[in-house]
Amino acid sequence: RLGEHFGYPYCHQGDMPDPKFAMGHQCSEFSPPALNLGAHVAPLGMKFYTGNQFPAEYRNSILIAEHGSWNRHNYQGGRIMRVTVDPDGKNAKQEVFAEGWITGEQDYAGRPNDIILAKDGSILVADDWAGAIYRISYAK
Repeated sequence: RLGEHFGYPYCHQGDMPDPKFAMGHQCSEFSPPALNLGAHVAPLGMKFYTGNQFPAEYRNSILIAEHGSWNRHNYQGGRIMRVTVDPDGKNAKQEVFAEGWITGEQDYAGRPNDIILAKDGSILVADDWAGAIYRISYAK
């Protein structure tokens, strides 16, 4: 909605006042997130899947490229997440769509940073760590 405020920089993830910038604000003053993705996953690219190559249940799913953490003991993120919502935009749920870029506690083989859809309905994932573009396709 026009004028909606999600809390930044006063509040993080819907329920965590920023210790420096909250300035008396309460998180309840702001619109809560539809879904918490997790700390330090660095979601950089997001795309609605509007192609026809994947099964019908993938249509209009949200695909999120999680670039991943750099300052955690065990890295997290570094994957593509699929988010589904009800037709009214409620009840968001997430699941791993593609992973394998984190190869150890603090090792990356790559870091997804954006997603685009190819004309054939496949998914192209840009990786700025490995300098690669991956094509994810579906076949029966």
